[in-house]
Amino acid sequence: MSRSSVEDRLPTLSRRPGVYLFKDDRGEVLYVGKAKRLRDRVRSYFRADAHHSIKTRELVRRIADLETLVVGSEAEALILEANLIKEHQPHFNLQLRDDKRYPYIKVTLDEAFPRVYVTRRVRNDGGRYFGPYTSVGSMRQALEVVKRLYTVRSCRYDLPREAPDRPCLDYHIERCKAPCVGLQSRDDYRAMIDEILSILGGDTEELRRDVEARMHAAAETLEFETAARLRDVIRGLDSLSREQRVQRVGGGSQDVVGLARDGELAVGVVLKIRDGILLGRDTLRFTEIQDESDDALLAAFTSRYYLGRGEQALRELPREVLLPDDFEDRGTLEGVLTEAAGRKVAVAVPVRGDKRRLVELAGTNARHALEDRVAGLAYAADRADETLFDLQEKLDLKVVPRLMVCFDISHTQGSETVASAVVFENGEPRKSEYRHMRIQGEWGNDDYASMHEAVTRYFRRRRDEDKPIPDLCLIDGGKGQLGAARQALEALDLGDVQLASLAKREEEVFLPGRPAPVLLDRRDRALHVLQRIRNEAHRFAVTYNRKLRRKRTIRSELGEIPGIGPGRQQALLTRFGSVKGIRAASVREIARVPGFSETLATRVLTWLGRGSS
Repeated sequence: MSRSSVEDRLPTLSRRPGVYLFKDDRGEVLYVGKAKRLRDRVRSYFRADAHHSIKTRELVRRIADLETLVVGSEAEALILEANLIKEHQPHFNLQLRDDKRYPYIKVTLDEAFPRVYVTRRVRNDGGRYFGPYTSVGSMRQALEVVKRLYTVRSCRYDLPREAPDRPCLDYHIERCKAPCVGLQSRDDYRAMIDEILSILGGDTEELRRDVEARMHAAAETLEFETAARLRDVIRGLDSLSREQRVQRVGGGSQDVVGLARDGELAVGVVLKIRDGILLGRDTLRFTEIQDESDDALLAAFTSRYYLGRGEQALRELPREVLLPDDFEDRGTLEGVLTEAAGRKVAVAVPVRGDKRRLVELAGTNARHALEDRVAGLAYAADRADETLFDLQEKLDLKVVPRLMVCFDISHTQGSETVASAVVFENGEPRKSEYRHMRIQGEWGNDDYASMHEAVTRYFRRRRDEDKPIPDLCLIDGGKGQLGAARQALEALDLGDVQLASLAKREEEVFLPGRPAPVLLDRRDRALHVLQRIRNEAHRFAVTYNRKLRRKRTIRSELGEIPGIGPGRQQALLTRFGSVKGIRAASVREIARVPGFSETLATRVLTWLGRGSS
């Protein structure tokens, strides 16, 4: 089908309420919309005099097929639209992203050396859970306090039964005292955990006074960097203390909606107030909003938020939903929620008094959430940490891969074989640690042997120079390259180094001892960091290979000239930069190069195709 055939069908469309689906030439759903009268709404997209936005014009350009579903009422159309958007996730519909569960901070008290990390699942496993945190920013500040003041391990070893041979990078950057290798006693570690439990439980006053005194002392001795760090700790303690207290905001039992936008970004917030107590906050962010109006954002947010929930959640709705502004389908939504809850649920827009104050409070929360989003959250280091912890979880690694090295092999039909080793620390490239090497063995295009040599040479040098051993060694390739790297590490008695390989075609992650690959979601940040370091290793290897190939080509061309040995070749390239630069020079200019005469200069230009000049 084509767009013209879609337009031919317009006069036959129903005038009843319904839902329409625009599709492209591959049958993919581009957009789902609802209408009081299907024919009128769908025809509006194809009117010649229509003043559409850029986004809508692009949608219309790509429409190749149309599907309509007639329903009995506007309410049914609203529900069906929400369900179809949830099912198809069309590119041209407003997209909402949310986290279904609030995060908790977990302390693994069932372990001999407990860990502290974020989780969204609460289990009866002997751990201590703090939360849920309705503000992700506050939770991050709580973790920041713990990280700045204490040295909690981040590895996943079952200590003391299971332990590595050497401490990881966390020890070298003073984030951990390495209890894994006996450098911190169990009693000392548990005393630290007891203090952390008190802080996360809200008992922060005594610690705050201590940190404040240390901050003032640092300022008096002009240690301003230390004072600033301690100031940030105090802010985190204050935020943590506030988060632990119940917030009484007044009013009855309502859901209060707030919305904030900044250019292409927007955030919606629902405050859950029950009997005057703020119990929680749901936050959803929009993507691809482009030139959508505020009314369209609010309508999409409220309908998608409420109609995408289960029956039990709808039955537990409060008697009021308060909105910052009105929109076309508000009455329809009110009817749908009332029917689902089995009692009256008012969807109202207060204009004054306490209820308006609650709406303004929701708007303030939305703006703060948007600021976090725009600023990329408060702490860049924490963002890296979160991704690395996620990577540790997805690949079941024992140690958080703060220090990663990735190897790639590049050659030209078996010649000029080179290897690259690029290093990332805390998720960011550390270019001063990048290394490339020419493969010395006569392996030709044997990538496995070349990988074995590269890994051997790199890790042997790291060990001999007593430098930190990377937490994760990533290989650009599949099972074969991974096996070669593993053999190299075992031969160096470094078999405990964590290994993984990333195959390009399907982006499969292979791990030693696992026959099946790990398949990560293409949108997963853990996969993105692996792709980034892999691509950087590939770029670095290819660049070095091209450089060597170019040098070989140049020297081959100059080497054919009688009387021009390696020394004179280098002198010419140093003076003129390239063969092209030599060709452009005059006999007199070449003759001025040390070791050259006018006769020799004439010979050079003749061999390079210039003749005498």
